[in-house]
Amino acid sequence: MSFVSKLRMESAGMLLAIVFYALVGVVFLVLLPFTSFPPHIGIIGIFSLIAAYGAFRKRGWTIWFAMILFCIATTFSVYTLYYYIMIDYLLGAGTLVYLILTWVCTVYLAAKRKSLES
Repeated sequence: MSFVSKLRMESAGMLLAIVFYALVGVVFLVLLPFTSFPPHIGIIGIFSLIAAYGAFRKRGWTIWFAMILFCIATTFSVYTLYYYIMIDYLLGAGTLVYLILTWVCTVYLAAKRKSLES
């Protein structure tokens, strides 16, 4: 019996989206004191944890948090890429990966929104 079936997830994609949102939420909240407490980092972290919880519990409002995160994360990532990609390549690469994974997870949750309404 696989780990995904033990958690009663219908697919591994949903589990990966939950893990992504939870990991981003924890990382952003841990990084908050090290980045001089900018409010957008905290907001992204809190909304990511809420989206992970909603996807895990299969709540219908999860798609709304995912869409809000999509807009906030896209704005934050594009701004960071525009200003810091030539200064810090590691930050630029991490931000690009975060941006792509945010888009992928949001599209996946939007495609599976019927399973979140149970």
